[in-house]
Order: sequence, then structure tokens, then C-alpha cells
Amino acid sequence: MTCVRFVRVEGVPHHVRVDGDGPVCVLSAGLGLAWFDWDPVVPLLAPHRTVVRFDRPGLGLSGPARTWPTLTAEARRIARVLDALGFDAPVTVAGHSLAGFHAEAFARLHPARTAGLVLLDAAVEETPGPRRARAARDACTRACGTLLATVGLPRALGPALRSAVVRAGRAAAGDPAPYDLVRSAYSTSRSLHAVLAENATYRDEAVELAALRRRSPLPAAPVTVLAAAAAPGTVLAARSGRWVTRQRALAARLDATFRVTRGPSGHFLMLDRPEDVAAAVLATGPT
Repeated sequence: MTCVRFVRVEGVPHHVRVDGDGPVCVLSAGLGLAWFDWDPVVPLLAPHRTVVRFDRPGLGLSGPARTWPTLTAEARRIARVLDALGFDAPVTVAGHSLAGFHAEAFARLHPARTAGLVLLDAAVEETPGPRRARAARDACTRACGTLLATVGLPRALGPALRSAVVRAGRAAAGDPAPYDLVRSAYSTSRSLHAVLAENATYRDEAVELAALRRRSPLPAAPVTVLAAAAAPGTVLAARSGRWVTRQRALAARLDATFRVTRGPSGHFLMLDRPEDVAAAVLATGPT
């Protein structure tokens, strides 16, 4: 049975879903994604784990963001959501893509609350450098978002653009999310602003993580890196090979267990290979 709640974190109502029973695991989705992108994985985890999903501000059904994203704030957000739910025991945190930054930062900043860390085709930036003219770029991003929202872009094209991105990032065909959920999550100005903000601050968060790695070690908890493997002979296979090499290097850097999906997968491996994602989470953290 799914428990749906809205919890207020730093003044913003966050849409949260809790399923299952057992040790707690948190599933944090990549840039611009919503709670329903984990739907194929949750039934595989719920018999063994209490599964927590939440939408970051502006995404899914959560309220609009009040501040610009930062890595420290995103790690704190995970902790505050768990606090609001009354979960104070150590948890396994799984982060996909951009949220891999957030999950790793949570583990480094909240070691006593971390039972395990799972990075799912996580973002990798080996030598990130700060953006030039950051303030001007951020102001331009905000202005562009306001202009696009004013002319009605989210309502007209938001759901179609989301589905196009998902289709391009999968080994299988199509966007499996029900259209009514996609429309509710991606036809608003708050979702447009959130996606633009997360994209604009990606490099800033990579720089933050590089600094955090130098001063805050990972806790003594198991870490798993799961990489997506493209089907041999496809156009994406060569690029996937380079990406898997970078994911393997990330695992070595974090002294993590390294896995590759057992079947073909695009970047949205929770949609293409949910069984591999569930297996990685269940193998990491408490039993």
C-alpha cells in the first residue's frame, strides 16, 4: 500500500510517497524527473524495503522552489524529508544521474544516517571547473524561464518534450509513464523553472562535490555503482563503452562494488532494467 504525503521542507511542500516495509531506502531521481519514474522498481523493492520517493521543488507534484539548487541543500533535503517522515535510523540512498551527486553528498555529510549508497548511472565529472560569470548566467536562466512560461511553453510542449527525452534515453521504446501523470508534472511553469535551474547549476554542484570529497570521507558503509550497458552493435554502443569506463573509474575512486546492467539499457535504467536496479539496492545496506 502506498502512503502519499506532503511534507514541508524549508517552506516548500514536498510530494512524498512511501511503500513497503523493512529497512528504509530512498530513491532520488535524475535531473527533471518525477516520482513515477521509479514505478517499475518499487514493486520489486517493497516486499523487502520501506521505499521513500520524493519530488524535488518544482518537479512532480512538489511546490515551486524558493531558492537556487546547491549540493549541500540537496543533501540536507534528503535528511529533512526523512526527519518529516520520522525515519531516524540509517538508510540506503540511491541516486540516479544528477541525483548521484546528491546521494553521495548525503553520505558524506550525514555519515551516521547512511547504511548504504547506490549510484545509478550517476553523473561523473572528473575535473570540474567553476562556471564563468555565474551570476549573469543564473539571471539569464531565470529570465528565459519566465519568458518561456509567459508564452505558454510548459502547457503546450512540456509533456511532449519530457517524453521525447525519455524515449531518447532508453534502450526500449516509448515513455511508460501514463500521460495524465506526465501532463500534471510537466505542463506547469514551476516544472520548467526547476528543470532549467537544475541544468544551470549542474557544474556548480560538481564543483561542490569535488571539494566535499577532499574534506569529508565516505562512511564505512557499502557503496554500489551500477552502469547502463547499451546493446552491442547499436549506435550508442561505442559511447556506452566510454561511459562504462568512466563509471568503473568512479567505483574505483569510491572503493565501491561495480556492476553493469545484465541486459541492454539506456540512461534511464530504472525504466529499462528495473530488476537490476532493485538487485543493486537490495545488495547494498542492511538485510
